Amino acid sequence: MRNGLFGILLACFLAVPAARAAEVVAPDVLARTVTEDVLASLRASKEIQDGDLGKAAELIETKILPHFNFQAMTRFAMGKNWAQASPAQRQVLTGEFRTLLVRTYTASLTLYRDQTIEYRPVKLTPNDADVVVKSVVRQAGREPISVDYAMEKTENGWKVYDVKIAGISLVGNYRSTFSAEIERGGVDGLIKAIAEKNRARAGKNKPIVQS
Repeated sequence: MRNGLFGILLACFLAVPAARAAEVVAPDVLARTVTEDVLASLRASKEIQDGDLGKAAELIETKILPHFNFQAMTRFAMGKNWAQASPAQRQVLTGEFRTLLVRTYTASLTLYRDQTIEYRPVKLTPNDADVVVKSVVRQAGREPISVDYAMEKTENGWKVYDVKIAGISLVGNYRSTFSAEIERGGVDGLIKAIAEKNRARAGKNKPIVQS
Protein backbone atom coordinates (compact mmCIF):
# COMPACT_ATOMS: atom_id res chain seq x y z
CA MET A 1 0.00 0.00 0.00
CA ARG A 2 2.95 2.34 0.55
CA ASN A 3 3.26 3.70 -3.00
CA GLY A 4 -0.47 4.38 -3.18
CA LEU A 5 -0.47 6.05 0.20
CA PHE A 6 2.50 8.27 -0.69
CA GLY A 7 0.65 9.35 -3.81
CA ILE A 8 -2.54 10.25 -1.99
CA LEU A 9 -0.70 12.13 0.74
CA LEU A 10 1.56 13.99 -1.66
CA ALA A 11 -1.42 15.00 -3.74
CA CYS A 12 -3.21 16.30 -0.67
CA PHE A 13 -0.46 18.86 -0.29
CA LEU A 14 0.42 19.33 -3.94
CA ALA A 15 -3.16 20.16 -4.84
CA VAL A 16 -3.64 23.04 -2.39
CA PRO A 17 -5.08 26.13 -4.12
CA ALA A 18 -2.46 28.77 -4.96
CA ALA A 19 -4.39 31.47 -3.14
CA ARG A 20 -3.60 29.82 0.17
CA ALA A 21 0.13 30.18 -0.36
CA ALA A 22 0.04 33.80 0.79
CA GLU A 23 -1.91 33.03 3.98
CA VAL A 24 -0.21 32.42 7.29
CA VAL A 25 -1.79 29.18 8.47
CA ALA A 26 -0.68 26.91 11.31
CA PRO A 27 0.93 23.77 9.85
CA ASP A 28 -1.54 21.28 11.36
CA VAL A 29 -4.52 23.41 10.30
CA LEU A 30 -3.08 23.71 6.79
CA ALA A 31 -2.53 19.96 6.57
CA ARG A 32 -6.05 19.12 7.73
CA THR A 33 -7.80 21.70 5.57
CA VAL A 34 -5.93 20.84 2.40
CA THR A 35 -6.40 17.12 2.94
CA GLU A 36 -10.14 17.47 3.42
CA ASP A 37 -10.43 19.55 0.24
CA VAL A 38 -8.43 17.12 -1.88
CA LEU A 39 -10.02 13.94 -0.54
CA ALA A 40 -13.41 15.46 -1.33
CA SER A 41 -12.21 16.04 -4.90
CA LEU A 42 -10.99 12.45 -5.16
CA ARG A 43 -14.29 11.07 -3.89
CA ALA A 44 -16.14 13.16 -6.45
CA SER A 45 -13.94 12.21 -9.41
CA LYS A 46 -15.09 9.01 -11.04
CA GLU A 47 -12.47 9.58 -13.77
CA ILE A 48 -9.58 9.44 -11.31
CA GLN A 49 -10.98 6.42 -9.51
CA ASP A 50 -11.40 4.70 -12.90
CA GLY A 51 -7.71 5.22 -13.62
CA ASP A 52 -7.68 8.44 -15.65
CA LEU A 53 -4.04 9.52 -15.25
CA GLY A 54 -4.64 12.74 -17.14
CA LYS A 55 -7.22 13.85 -14.60
CA ALA A 56 -4.94 12.79 -11.76
CA ALA A 57 -2.05 14.77 -13.24
CA GLU A 58 -4.31 17.76 -13.76
CA LEU A 59 -5.36 17.69 -10.12
CA ILE A 60 -1.69 17.98 -9.13
CA GLU A 61 -0.24 20.21 -11.82
CA THR A 62 -2.96 22.88 -11.86
CA LYS A 63 -2.43 23.66 -8.17
CA ILE A 64 1.15 24.98 -8.56
CA LEU A 65 2.76 22.82 -5.88
CA PRO A 66 3.14 25.62 -3.32
CA HIS A 67 3.55 23.64 -0.12
CA PHE A 68 6.47 21.33 -0.86
CA ASN A 69 10.03 22.61 -0.70
CA PHE A 70 11.53 20.50 -3.47
CA GLN A 71 14.95 22.10 -3.20
CA ALA A 72 15.15 21.15 0.48
CA MET A 73 13.92 17.64 -0.33
CA THR A 74 16.54 17.28 -3.07
CA ARG A 75 19.27 18.60 -0.78
CA PHE A 76 18.38 16.13 1.96
CA ALA A 77 18.13 13.26 -0.52
CA MET A 78 21.60 14.15 -1.81
CA GLY A 79 23.10 14.35 1.69
CA LYS A 80 26.80 15.25 1.68
CA ASN A 81 26.85 14.94 -2.11
CA TRP A 82 24.87 18.19 -2.39
CA ALA A 83 28.15 20.07 -1.86
CA GLN A 84 29.51 18.54 -5.07
CA ALA A 85 26.76 20.01 -7.22
CA SER A 86 27.14 23.39 -8.88
CA PRO A 87 24.27 25.91 -8.67
CA ALA A 88 23.22 24.94 -12.19
CA GLN A 89 23.29 21.22 -11.36
CA ARG A 90 21.29 21.83 -8.19
CA GLN A 91 18.61 23.62 -10.18
CA VAL A 92 18.37 20.81 -12.72
CA LEU A 93 18.40 18.14 -10.00
CA THR A 94 15.59 19.85 -8.11
CA GLY A 95 13.47 20.06 -11.24
CA GLU A 96 14.07 16.43 -12.19
CA PHE A 97 13.43 15.20 -8.64
CA ARG A 98 10.19 17.15 -8.48
CA THR A 99 9.11 15.62 -11.80
CA LEU A 100 10.08 12.15 -10.57
CA LEU A 101 7.98 12.45 -7.43
CA VAL A 102 4.95 13.86 -9.24
CA ARG A 103 5.06 11.31 -12.08
CA THR A 104 5.75 8.41 -9.74
CA TYR A 105 2.75 9.10 -7.56
CA THR A 106 0.22 10.59 -9.99
CA ALA A 107 -1.02 7.11 -10.86
CA SER A 108 -1.42 6.32 -7.18
CA LEU A 109 -4.31 8.78 -6.98
CA THR A 110 -6.34 6.26 -8.93
CA LEU A 111 -5.90 3.85 -6.00
CA TYR A 112 -7.84 6.05 -3.58
CA ARG A 113 -10.46 4.02 -1.76
CA ASP A 114 -12.08 6.04 1.04
CA GLN A 115 -9.07 6.46 3.31
CA THR A 116 -9.57 8.90 6.18
CA ILE A 117 -6.78 10.95 7.74
CA GLU A 118 -6.73 12.22 11.30
CA TYR A 119 -4.27 14.96 12.29
CA ARG A 120 -2.76 15.56 15.72
CA PRO A 121 -2.75 19.20 16.93
CA VAL A 122 0.64 20.91 17.02
CA LYS A 123 1.66 23.14 19.94
CA LEU A 124 3.61 26.04 18.48
CA THR A 125 5.64 28.76 20.11
CA PRO A 126 6.33 32.07 18.33
CA ASN A 127 9.92 31.01 17.60
CA ASP A 128 9.14 27.58 16.14
CA ALA A 129 10.36 27.28 12.56
CA ASP A 130 10.57 23.50 12.16
CA VAL A 131 7.80 21.15 13.25
CA VAL A 132 6.45 17.67 12.66
CA VAL A 133 2.74 17.32 11.93
CA LYS A 134 1.60 13.85 12.95
CA SER A 135 -1.35 12.05 11.43
CA VAL A 136 -2.95 8.63 11.21
CA VAL A 137 -4.43 7.14 8.03
CA ARG A 138 -7.33 4.77 8.48
CA GLN A 139 -8.92 2.44 5.95
CA ALA A 140 -11.46 -0.29 6.52
CA GLY A 141 -9.86 -3.72 6.85
CA ARG A 142 -6.32 -2.38 7.36
CA GLU A 143 -4.19 -1.39 10.31
CA PRO A 144 -3.89 2.38 10.89
CA ILE A 145 -0.69 3.87 9.49
CA SER A 146 1.21 6.77 11.05
CA VAL A 147 2.22 9.59 8.72
CA ASP A 148 4.46 12.45 9.81
CA TYR A 149 5.11 15.63 7.82
CA ALA A 150 8.35 17.50 8.53
CA MET A 151 7.59 21.16 7.83
CA GLU A 152 9.65 24.33 7.98
CA LYS A 153 8.48 27.91 8.25
CA THR A 154 9.59 30.12 5.38
CA GLU A 155 8.78 33.65 4.29
CA ASN A 156 6.14 32.06 2.05
CA GLY A 157 4.52 30.02 4.80
CA TRP A 158 4.95 26.46 6.04
CA LYS A 159 6.45 24.00 3.57
CA VAL A 160 6.90 20.24 3.67
CA TYR A 161 10.44 18.91 3.23
CA ASP A 162 9.92 15.26 4.16
CA VAL A 163 7.14 12.74 4.76
CA LYS A 164 7.51 9.66 6.95
CA ILE A 165 5.09 6.75 6.63
CA ALA A 166 5.28 4.22 9.43
CA GLY A 167 8.65 5.71 10.25
CA ILE A 168 10.03 5.41 6.72
CA SER A 169 11.27 8.67 5.19
CA LEU A 170 10.33 9.60 1.62
CA VAL A 171 13.58 11.53 1.24
CA GLY A 172 15.63 8.85 2.98
CA ASN A 173 14.32 6.26 0.54
CA TYR A 174 16.13 8.05 -2.28
CA ARG A 175 19.39 8.82 -0.48
CA SER A 176 21.12 5.48 -1.02
CA THR A 177 20.03 5.36 -4.67
CA PHE A 178 21.28 8.88 -5.30
CA SER A 179 24.59 8.12 -3.58
CA ALA A 180 25.12 5.01 -5.72
CA GLU A 181 24.40 6.91 -8.93
CA ILE A 182 26.86 9.64 -7.97
CA GLU A 183 29.55 7.07 -7.22
CA ARG A 184 29.05 5.62 -10.72
CA GLY A 185 28.76 8.76 -12.76
CA GLY A 186 29.02 11.85 -10.59
CA VAL A 187 26.30 14.47 -10.26
CA ASP A 188 25.73 14.52 -14.02
CA GLY A 189 25.26 10.76 -13.91
CA LEU A 190 22.55 11.18 -11.26
CA ILE A 191 20.83 13.84 -13.32
CA LYS A 192 20.89 11.55 -16.35
CA ALA A 193 19.51 8.61 -14.35
CA ILE A 194 16.60 10.62 -12.93
CA ALA A 195 15.84 12.14 -16.34
CA GLU A 196 15.71 8.65 -17.86
CA LYS A 197 13.29 7.51 -15.17
CA ASN A 198 11.12 10.52 -15.84
CA ARG A 199 11.03 9.77 -19.58
CA ALA A 200 10.10 6.15 -18.81
CA ARG A 201 7.34 7.26 -16.45
CA ALA A 202 6.01 9.71 -19.02
CA GLY A 203 5.58 6.84 -21.48
CA LYS A 204 3.56 4.67 -19.15
CA ASN A 205 -0.18 4.77 -18.95
CA LYS A 206 -0.89 2.09 -16.33
CA PRO A 207 -1.44 2.79 -12.63
CA ILE A 208 1.42 1.87 -10.30
CA VAL A 209 0.88 -1.42 -8.50
CA GLN A 210 0.80 -1.05 -4.72
CA SER A 211 3.57 -2.70 -2.75
